Amino acid sequence: MFKDPPARERINSFALVAYIPEPLAGFLDRLRQELVPNCFLRAHVTILPPRPISSTPEAAWKVVQELVPRSRPFELQLAGVVVFPITDVIYVSVGQGSGDLRDLHDRLNTGALRYDEPYRFHPHITLAQELKPDEVDELVTVAQTRWAEYRGQRRFRVDKTVFVQNTRRNVWLDLGECTLGQPGSNLVRELTDLLVG
Repeated sequence: MFKDPPARERINSFALVAYIPEPLAGFLDRLRQELVPNCFLRAHVTILPPRPISSTPEAAWKVVQELVPRSRPFELQLAGVVVFPITDVIYVSVGQGSGDLRDLHDRLNTGALRYDEPYRFHPHITLAQELKPDEVDELVTVAQTRWAEYRGQRRFRVDKTVFVQNTRRNVWLDLGECTLGQPGSNLVRELTDLLVG
């Protein structure tokens, strides 16, 4: 069900993500905390990077509801720890499934969600960003070491998306969840919520 945050908290910054399942999510959350203390973002892969929208959040949510169920779920296999050269963002790259993620991004970057992103979409999982230049080399070494030590599954299925909005406190709020490959199921869930609520 679509949730609208209080007006005083809202800012015009929205994204679409897929949360990563446990135990991989817990490992990535702890690693992010080690690299950037007080980072409380939940481990996720971004489908639509943060963007302002010129319409209403409800109109953008309708685009998600219309298009996400038309896409089939897919598997992502995580690869190595890398750094974006321009922004010094440390991230885990996506191997198998990156084409599926890119296709989903391209299909959804339309209508009320359309945005000319400053960088070409590159499937990844962010570990650390907004770092001081002298921190990057040390932190990427830590991230690569921890990733090499991780013995758990590095693969997961993307079958749900979550529409999120940032707030003045820089806390991302879940507004609505939509399932891949199930046309009509999200509408039924919303109607049930309305009738029961």
